[in-house]
Amino acid sequence: MSHAWMPTSPCGDGCVGGQVPQVGKVRQVWRAFAAVTMILCGVFLLLGIAVTRGRTRETLVRNWFHAVLRGFGARLKVHGPKRFQETRGRGVLVVANHVSWLDELAIDAVQPIRIVAKRDIKDWPVLGPIITSARTVYLDRERLRLLPGTVRELSDALREGAAVGIHAEGTTWCGLAGGRYKPALFQAALDAGVPVRPIVLRYRVGERTTTHPAFVGSDTLVDSIKRVLSLKGLVVEVHVLDEIAPGRASTRRELAALAESQANRLTSSGLEVERSERDSHRAATSTPLGA
Repeated sequence: MSHAWMPTSPCGDGCVGGQVPQVGKVRQVWRAFAAVTMILCGVFLLLGIAVTRGRTRETLVRNWFHAVLRGFGARLKVHGPKRFQETRGRGVLVVANHVSWLDELAIDAVQPIRIVAKRDIKDWPVLGPIITSARTVYLDRERLRLLPGTVRELSDALREGAAVGIHAEGTTWCGLAGGRYKPALFQAALDAGVPVRPIVLRYRVGERTTTHPAFVGSDTLVDSIKRVLSLKGLVVEVHVLDEIAPGRASTRRELAALAESQANRLTSSGLEVERSERDSHRAATSTPLGA
């Protein structure tokens, strides 16, 4: 595999702007304390994971991710089915857009799934071991010759009935625009003969979509976390779209195009977006996420 697989995003510092309601410093400190406390409770979650099975374990993990999300001051709103798997025990490839480090928290707060994540996440304190315990599949972007092995690992997990999540754009975008879906990992769904479930993550404050949670440009993780902690009324929307049944596409490129097209049909109609003169993604009203 060549490094041409590695996507880039035009989104940068200018994408994160606009006026949004903010909470005071005291509230920000309280949120930071609450978020850290919930993350540290993950140590006990690891013990719970070790002694529970099935739906009990899923509920435990889902509630923990939801609590961490709330600790950061974000509310979760799910549109569509409340689970990604239409049939329990049947594998499904969950395909999401990629905006923020909050994405994984929101996805697992809906249904804990196996995520394909960057290798460096494995080394995160507390969160790393928990994410690894969920049988996360790690992708080393610097060693893409290992990609066929990753696809085989995903195919095996899907055949075993797992829900596996990927960010098909391969990198973060601001949320008002999105990247082309890279087809490589869609091969796993074809090989396993399982459906694909597109989902769209959208962030809003009040009745406006916001790019403030986006993790783009020169952001450090600390910078992005501070910005999220300051937001008043942040809502993370998870739009669970219709499954793409096996057989609707014969190649991974066709399957990726179907998922991308379905996600692009979801627009932010009725919601305004933050005004900013520093980027090319905004308008008076929002545009399709894949524009």
